[in-house]
Amino acid sequence: MSRTTRIVLLGALLGPASLAFADGRADADKGVAMVTLEGAPQEQRGPFDWLISTGEPTTLGDYVSLFDAAADESDIDAVLIRVKDAALSRSQIEELGYAITRVRESGKSVHVFAENYNTQEILLGSLADSAIIQSGGAVSFLGMYMEEMYLADTFEWLGIKPDFVQVGDYKGANEMYMNSKPSDAWEQNISQLLDSLYGNMREHIAGGRLMSESELDAAMEELWWADAERAIELGVIDAAVDLPTIKEHLGEVLGGDVDWIDDFGPDFGGAEDILANPFALMRKLTETPDHTPKRDTIAIVHIEGAIVDGAGSDGGMFGGRTTGSRTIRNALEDVLKEDKIGGVIVRVNSPGGSAIASEVIWQGLRRVAEVKPVWISVGNMAASGGYYIAVGGDKIYVNDNSIVGSIGVVGGKLAMGGLMDKAHIRVKSRSRGPRASLMSTVEPWTEGERALIRERMTDTYDQFAGHVEDGREGIDLSKTAEGRLFTGDKAIELKMADEIGSLDIAIGDMAIELDWDRYDVMHYPGPKSLDDAIDDMLGGFVQAPGLSAHGRPSIMMQELANAARQLLGDHTWSAISGQIEALGQLRHEPVVLTMPRALIIK
Repeated sequence: MSRTTRIVLLGALLGPASLAFADGRADADKGVAMVTLEGAPQEQRGPFDWLISTGEPTTLGDYVSLFDAAADESDIDAVLIRVKDAALSRSQIEELGYAITRVRESGKSVHVFAENYNTQEILLGSLADSAIIQSGGAVSFLGMYMEEMYLADTFEWLGIKPDFVQVGDYKGANEMYMNSKPSDAWEQNISQLLDSLYGNMREHIAGGRLMSESELDAAMEELWWADAERAIELGVIDAAVDLPTIKEHLGEVLGGDVDWIDDFGPDFGGAEDILANPFALMRKLTETPDHTPKRDTIAIVHIEGAIVDGAGSDGGMFGGRTTGSRTIRNALEDVLKEDKIGGVIVRVNSPGGSAIASEVIWQGLRRVAEVKPVWISVGNMAASGGYYIAVGGDKIYVNDNSIVGSIGVVGGKLAMGGLMDKAHIRVKSRSRGPRASLMSTVEPWTEGERALIRERMTDTYDQFAGHVEDGREGIDLSKTAEGRLFTGDKAIELKMADEIGSLDIAIGDMAIELDWDRYDVMHYPGPKSLDDAIDDMLGGFVQAPGLSAHGRPSIMMQELANAARQLLGDHTWSAISGQIEALGQLRHEPVVLTMPRALIIK
């Protein structure tokens, strides 16, 4: 492995430990610094970050830009990554991995430091020249674990009658609610997905750590919980170092004294503290954020979280982002009318949601594609409605561990009449109209109603499958449809996607396609005004305990969501909240395009 003589510090992100490194800079003859990965990087900046942003990197793209800058700077020889309570998905690690590889290919070395190493940190460390652990830290390399809940017996005990229909044998949509164990089709579907994810993980770690299959097996057998020294002996970690002495360790590795550099990296546009400055606050009250292309521009349109009708939200009922069809169509029309925008990349991170909203967004993408190239970049997931939207693009990029597919339709409800009886709650239902009782929360569907729902679901499924066949030339639906799920690498083989690559790679490829050397990248939907910010903040006070009058979560719901996030962690809560939001569309329409359940893989 190459060894180098300078490391880059992104000092704005350093914690208190950086104070121990301040002395002696002027006398050092080498440069050392860190890129600190902290928390869960977002896909795009918040709509009000222009008002309150600190100027620190917060998005995945921000961190990629830091690594790219390090690769391009002639006076930078190495990068040290400090992992500080980061909650990175496997797909995000892959995206960072492309950027880290570019740094190493430029002749610079990359090193990772973390207090403890779990599977995610080990994956990240396998991308670098060396993996360093805090002395006294622990390593837990367990592999992958998944749990599924089946609620049929619980619902029977409670007196709830689940009434779900699915189109697609492998969809698994009704099983969680109506079965006590997985069907053969769902078992086959989910087991092959987990096999693919596990195989990709092993391949990446073994390749990065230069380990044989048997060496990797031995490490995983023993490192379910181990100290740093044993992890080093087994080849998963390179060194154990006390953080305050990391400077000396790097000096030994790099062959000289080191200094910290704190002026590296792009300016992320920190905003002034308007709450502390009444004059700035008054100025902002009349200001509208400028979101107009100034030169050749590639637009990134974000589809994140559950897909819903109407307007999206930065905090849905359960705290996660939702993507609204109206919001995206407005953004696409903005993109369409801007002559300086030469192409569009749609970034998809969604388990699906409303079938109607998915179709509306798909139509918008095809409208733009008549004038400008429209490509797709899949992050963690483009499932069900997310994949419905994805086939509206002309080219699809995925990561190895992106989850793709779930071409199928879900329809159903929970009839709670039995529960009401057990609780001695008497419900008197009244309806007018031949189908008024279709979404009754008390009684299950009649056979005739169920037939109507299935007929509508079949129409939606046929429309979905038709879009897939039209958008993915040569695809074999007998191998890819009916609810099947695949990792990105398998999706390429099945012609569900075109290229393995990150969002950053997709942007670079589109620039080549457009024959552009210099260009900007703009994200849509764009920032919101302070009026919108105030409206969003006050919305939660309008009504409690459920949703506000604007459909936003009330203060009580926000607090419950925050408590759940703290209990489960950012990564797990993000998957669960997005899935609940998607299934929540059944409150408004009987047919949805969504994953049958949240997939929490640890």
